[in-house]
Amino acid sequence: MLRFILSVLCLLVPYTCFLGDKALRTADVSALAANDGAYTCAGLFRSMGLEGVVGWNAFRQAVTGYYKITDRRRDILTLIDFSLPSTQKRLFVFDMKQRTLLYSSVVAHGKNSGEVYATSFSNEYGSYKSSLGFYLTESTYQGKNGYSLVLNGLEKGINDRARERAIVMHGAAYANPTVADRGGRLGRSFGCPAVPTNLSRPIIDAIKGGSVMYIYAESPDYLAHSSVLGHTDQI
Repeated sequence: MLRFILSVLCLLVPYTCFLGDKALRTADVSALAANDGAYTCAGLFRSMGLEGVVGWNAFRQAVTGYYKITDRRRDILTLIDFSLPSTQKRLFVFDMKQRTLLYSSVVAHGKNSGEVYATSFSNEYGSYKSSLGFYLTESTYQGKNGYSLVLNGLEKGINDRARERAIVMHGAAYANPTVADRGGRLGRSFGCPAVPTNLSRPIIDAIKGGSVMYIYAESPDYLAHSSVLGHTDQI
């Protein structure tokens, strides 16, 4: 019986993240959830030691989408939290199988998305803005920005033109923290999530080949149109 309940809980993970811990009580498995909270988003958050490090709302949305994206080939989730300023670490790479935080880093946003904060987003070619939503990572290549990672935007009208726009992850000198120390913000990209040059290869190697990336902002408009998270006010 315990094995059966555990298997049911594994299937319920995306829904407990989506609705919050109350979904477990609705499923009449609250006693087991209390003993093994890692089956909920809150449990994952606690077990990874993310309190005070990663924003809860961004994490919950990222994990919800991660479990909904069945085409993923890696147990790795990358969260970029654009509710934070570019002067702070706002890129987080999680090993979802081992329940560990692998990397945290600053990351640049698009030059037309904002100054210190990214507040405006676009899917349009030539906008030089970042795009929100869920992506799958693909292959790597050597380009004008060095070692780079192709990103496949999964959400129509939100980020599905990422490949056309050449929105990739790469390293950049303007994305180093020393730039923010001097000028009050990181430099900005043409829409790519650019990371410090010394971290670009290890981060790209950790997430390449079919892992999920989620770029978050406090955006009701995104939630209203997201094909992954759905039209809901409960996230």
